[in-house]
Amino acid sequence: MNAKSTRFRSFRLFYVSLLYPFLRFSMPCRVLLTSAKLAAMILLTFNLGLLTSPDAQAQAIKVEIVEKDGKFQLLRDGQPYQVKGVGMTGIDFELASKYGANSIRTWSVDDNKIPALELLDKAHELGMTVSLCLEFARERQGFDYNNEELVAKQLAKSRERVMRYKDHPALLTWIIGNEVNFDFTNPKVFDAINDVAEMIKEIDPNHPTTTALAGYDRKALNEIDKRAPALDFVSFQMYADLANLPKYIKQDNYTKPYFVTEWGAVGHWEVYETPWGAPVENTSTQKAEHYLKSYDKVLAAHGDQAIGNYVFLWGQKQEKTPTWYGMFLATGEETETIDVMQYIWSGAWPEHKTPKVSTININQLTAFDNVTLQTNEVFSASIAIDALHIDSLDIRWEVRKESTSKAVGGDAEYIPPVIDDLFIETPARAKDSDRHSVSFSAPPKKGAYRLFAYVYDGHGNAAHANIPFYVN
Repeated sequence: MNAKSTRFRSFRLFYVSLLYPFLRFSMPCRVLLTSAKLAAMILLTFNLGLLTSPDAQAQAIKVEIVEKDGKFQLLRDGQPYQVKGVGMTGIDFELASKYGANSIRTWSVDDNKIPALELLDKAHELGMTVSLCLEFARERQGFDYNNEELVAKQLAKSRERVMRYKDHPALLTWIIGNEVNFDFTNPKVFDAINDVAEMIKEIDPNHPTTTALAGYDRKALNEIDKRAPALDFVSFQMYADLANLPKYIKQDNYTKPYFVTEWGAVGHWEVYETPWGAPVENTSTQKAEHYLKSYDKVLAAHGDQAIGNYVFLWGQKQEKTPTWYGMFLATGEETETIDVMQYIWSGAWPEHKTPKVSTININQLTAFDNVTLQTNEVFSASIAIDALHIDSLDIRWEVRKESTSKAVGGDAEYIPPVIDDLFIETPARAKDSDRHSVSFSAPPKKGAYRLFAYVYDGHGNAAHANIPFYVN
């Protein structure tokens, strides 16, 4: 009998042993086995980790951090492991793997778009790993870390999740909470994190633990030093400020290893804001340039401490705009940031590079000119495009209301609607010109809006740019 069959047989025997005291009675007695009792027993087996994939049982691969002469390295199964990671919202593992990524991080265990076991199994099938993030309540969302009962329940739930997946061969690390330091005031959150880290060390010695901090947070780091010594390392989530991380580390003489579990576009809180509160977004080309610079200047240059990273975001989401953080459009097209990541991961640029675009002008004004329009008047907008076959491009324009969402920390936002029937004509592009223009009427209602341009190349790639404006 092979190992897989043995595991199946052991599972069946355990499960039957749970049911036997009830099933051996006569039929009238067996009706006492209610659906609630059956559900409870099934839940118990889940909590004990017995319903995980048979192929994943007892196949944990040891991951560890080693240090030599002040330099750190991540080892997996005794071999150096360079994390080429993506923060992923969808399930398109194949494409990430094809372009050279080898690891995925999540923001939860139970609240993923696909079940955690399916995610782990799929990653393992592709030779990828997963850093699983344990859900951890945030003080800014109302959780009270002085409430010992709630904290104990959270610890118990974390234990269930760890037991369920700790032996899966695709598991790389445990991330205990995502950005719990965001607006925190009660340092007991780090006591709770330490309790989980200690619990993991007891039942899962094969996978290091971390917590993902919003930014380089000295206050949080000081509390972690005092309250959470069981963590194996700390992770930072930084955007434009990532360029300053080496400076912060040098100033504080921070000598420990770290992951960067989110990095990518310049954050919407790090850019120029118009007088009406609209942040100015970079074009897809500017973002691609920033991704490459961030990787070369920080992550690659400081690999002796920055032992892992996960780029944000392998997917698409609405956060201030529909294009700010996603490396894909909502319609599935790949942006220039993916070209850059393919080059970083594999050393080769894609065969069909995404078009490059300039910033949008409205009547020759840029976003930094705080564009103000009059209702129902006609204006012109233009964008410059750099592409190999420019005549085959499809350029589309749209106007949306400016987001008024007050969500913070990546919380869900509504998608502002498109304003229809504003575009009057699309003048023909002059022969051999790289500039595309459009005429449009300002919306009839006063308020804040944003003009978007999308450039599609017919090979599944797209560039984008937008400009905020205000209608008086």
